Amino acid sequence: MSGIQDTDVLSGRYGRFAAAFVALVVLDQLTKQWALSALADGPIDVFWTLRWRLIFNPGASFSTGTSLGPWFGALAFVMVGVLAWMVRDTDETGAWLFGAVAGGAVGNLIDRLFRSDDGFLGGEVVDFIDFGWWPVFNIADVGIVGGVLLVAVRSLWHQGLGGRGSATHTATVSDSAAAPGVDAAETVDP
Repeated sequence: MSGIQDTDVLSGRYGRFAAAFVALVVLDQLTKQWALSALADGPIDVFWTLRWRLIFNPGASFSTGTSLGPWFGALAFVMVGVLAWMVRDTDETGAWLFGAVAGGAVGNLIDRLFRSDDGFLGGEVVDFIDFGWWPVFNIADVGIVGGVLLVAVRSLWHQGLGGRGSATHTATVSDSAAAPGVDAAETVDP
């Protein structure tokens, strides 16, 4: 055996990555199909400033870089590959988060591929969630931004203040550093 304990692909980290990925892509595409049909005649007021309003975004977040749509599409291909590779070095929660980010990237990539009149990756992303005081976005954007923010928060949380680590973190004492009479496999708090 290779030493990897995550051999059951469907229940391990890769399974969690795939589940989050597929769930986000499916939810994103279903809500976009709904938006295309339900919002064709105009926006729907939901609550407070929230409304469903259909727009087509050729650029990136906040409609920036409108001429760079194909580059964002190519970047999404690379990002999904990197995230899938990174799953091997993360825990189960990280796998869920990486899957959400990758699923969001592919959700918007599908729009660029299949809603295109301007050639390869020239399509526009369907956005429809509008608060009126924030740029219009979609479910894929929630997966990307939410996943990245939670990964960053977890990273900062695990580093702790001053790089000390979290209170539950333990360090293994190596054989060469073990004091006389101390078992080398004993764990200590940092």
